[in-house]
Amino acid sequence: MVDKPWYHEGLRFECTHCGTCCSGAPGFVWVNDEEIASIAEEIGQEQQAFEAAYVRKIGIRKSLREFPNGDCVFLNAETRTCRVYPVRPRQCHTWPFWESNLKTADEWTRICRSCPGAGRGPRHKLAEIEAARTLMKI
Repeated sequence: MVDKPWYHEGLRFECTHCGTCCSGAPGFVWVNDEEIASIAEEIGQEQQAFEAAYVRKIGIRKSLREFPNGDCVFLNAETRTCRVYPVRPRQCHTWPFWESNLKTADEWTRICRSCPGAGRGPRHKLAEIEAARTLMKI
């Protein structure tokens, strides 16, 4: 018998578009070439120019740049919303169902305290959570 994860009955989440997950301590928003191309197209910029302006190399990987305060370069400072939300990277799209947030119920509770949409809204089924969790390891 396979043990079920602690969240096997599902978890509630509904994005409030508050920008909290797009700001804070410096970190990384990992992007691949397909995501870079989509975001570049969304903002009407050639891919090479886009990468020069908005992407940084971290070893062999690529991450979106951030402002010095840790905010994502695509977080609108006035409205606190994402300027590229329809084509946001998979790392952003899978929030908050990251492996690091799902390790324990205590970790999820911590996320619920910082993210106004976590623990609220529609209940996401285990299959959907697992699909997001396994799409990208964070």
